[in-house]
Amino acid sequence: MSKKNFMCLLFLLLISTNAINAQDIETFFNSMEFKFTEVSGIGYEKGVTRRDPSDVIKVGETYYVYYTKIPDAQPKYWGAGYWGASVWCAKSEDEGFSWTEVGQMLDVGQDGKWDSQAVFTPNIFFTDGKYYLYYTGVKPTPGNANGEFENNNISDITSIGVAVSDSPTGPFKRIGQDPILKVSVEPEKFDSYRVDDASLLFRNGLYWLYYKGRSIIGGQGGPAHTAMGVAYSKYPEGPYTKFGKEILERSHEVFIWPQGTGVGAFASLSETFEFAPDGIDFMSNKLNAKVKERAVAPGGFRPDITNPVVVGEGLKWGISMIHNKHECYLVRFELVSK
Repeated sequence: MSKKNFMCLLFLLLISTNAINAQDIETFFNSMEFKFTEVSGIGYEKGVTRRDPSDVIKVGETYYVYYTKIPDAQPKYWGAGYWGASVWCAKSEDEGFSWTEVGQMLDVGQDGKWDSQAVFTPNIFFTDGKYYLYYTGVKPTPGNANGEFENNNISDITSIGVAVSDSPTGPFKRIGQDPILKVSVEPEKFDSYRVDDASLLFRNGLYWLYYKGRSIIGGQGGPAHTAMGVAYSKYPEGPYTKFGKEILERSHEVFIWPQGTGVGAFASLSETFEFAPDGIDFMSNKLNAKVKERAVAPGGFRPDITNPVVVGEGLKWGISMIHNKHECYLVRFELVSK
C-alpha cells in the first residue's frame, strides 16, 4: 500500500472511530458541570474592568489569553458603548491558575475610523507562523452628543477586524483600514444591526469565523435577540463569505470548539451545550444538556488553534467572566463530573 493510500485510510479510520453523535454528546455534557476557581493577575481589581476573554492558546509551555480591558471602569464608559476599551493579553505558566498581565495588544483606531471609539471581544488564531488577533470595533454614532453607538437604526454600528503579529505578545498590526466582517445590508437579516464575538477554527480546508449577529428588525431589544452565524474564507484575513442565516438562536456570547469530528458550542442565554456534526446544523441537533451555574462569555483552552487536529479532544477548561457592575473580572473554569 502506498503512503498516500495509507494516510487516506488512516484518516477514514480516525473519522469512523472518533465520530460522536448528538446523543453521546448530550449524555456526556449532562454528566458534567462547571467548576470555577479564582485566579491571580486578571482577577478582581478595584476600578478596572476585564471581560470578554478569548480562547486560550498554548505556545511552548506558556498559555495566553486576550481580553477587553477598561482601566477606568466608570459608568460613563458603559453608557457610551465601551468608550476607550482596548485589547490586552496575559500569560500563565500553570494552566491558567495564575496570570501575569503582558500589556495592551491593540488600542482604538484613528479618529474617524470604524474602530475609533473602542476595540473589544478579542479572539486569537495561529496559522502559517503568524498570530491573528480578531476583534470588534465601534465608532461614535453620528449626531449623538453622548457618543452612544446603540441608539438608532444606523446599520454600520459594529464590525469585526483583524491584526497580525509574529509573536503572541505582539506587536499586532492591523491588516488594512477596513473591517473583515460587516453587518448585512438587508434589514431582515439576523446580523443587520451588529456583528461581534469572533471565534475561529480551521475545518475542511477553510477558516470558519463564527460570530454573533443581531437584526435591525427587533434586534435592538437586547441580547435575547442575538443569534450565532458563520462565515468562511481560504485565508485567515479574509475575504469572508457569510453562510447567510443564523445557525444557533439565543447565542449572545459565541463560544465554540472542536468536539470529536464536529463542533461544540455553549449557548449562554439558554444555558445549554450544543453540537453540530457538520459545524453548522446546531438547530437539528438540539441537546437537553443544561447547566446550573454557567460560564459567562467564556473562552476555552483550544489546542487546535496552534496545532490543527482531525479529531477535537473537546472542552476541558478555560477562562470565564464575572459580572461585577463596572468592575468585571476573570476566573478559571473547568468541566468536571457531577
